[in-house]
Amino acid sequence: MKIFGPLYDRALYWAGHARAPTYLSVLSFIEAIIFPIMPEVMLMPMCVAQPRRGWYFATLSLAASMAGALVGYALGHYAFEAIKPLLAALGMLPAIESGIATLQAKMVQSPWAVFTFLVLGGFMPIPMKVFTWASGIVGVPLPQYVLSMLVGRGKRVYVLAAVIRFGGARAAEALRRWIEPLGWIATALVLGLVGWLVWRTKFA
Repeated sequence: MKIFGPLYDRALYWAGHARAPTYLSVLSFIEAIIFPIMPEVMLMPMCVAQPRRGWYFATLSLAASMAGALVGYALGHYAFEAIKPLLAALGMLPAIESGIATLQAKMVQSPWAVFTFLVLGGFMPIPMKVFTWASGIVGVPLPQYVLSMLVGRGKRVYVLAAVIRFGGARAAEALRRWIEPLGWIATALVLGLVGWLVWRTKFA
């Protein structure tokens, strides 16, 4: 059963829409706060459809993600206890509590240990909101937090734009050829990660 190929083709179609940059900005913003879908899902086909504007799209996504990261941090810092039931209902609470425990351990070492962890976290297939909420709850110092979010998210969007820009049609063709297995692999990794976090929360 093919799922990701048709979805990718549909995303390519929407990537050419006149309001695609607005949709990308909104997705990048809300993903840093609560939405489960990463903005790279839309950024990638937009870069494929218009490779010369890839850097612009990446910058747009990064700016919106940073704005969302600040909102997520503030919500984690000031509103976590009040919305715990909502987070639990959305299935986000176990991952956020796991992130809190990890960040607290890093804070004991130093704020820059937290910075390193958050930057490395940008390589993981984990939604940005897990880091933004956990950072606000723990109280990660804002300079280290903002810089880590900038580096962590920036490298992802700009590397993606660079691959499409310099790979050109061959990169787009290879991406379309492998999108189905890559999609299933990514899904399996995310499900495995969620299962591990739930197990760790209940039994660790």
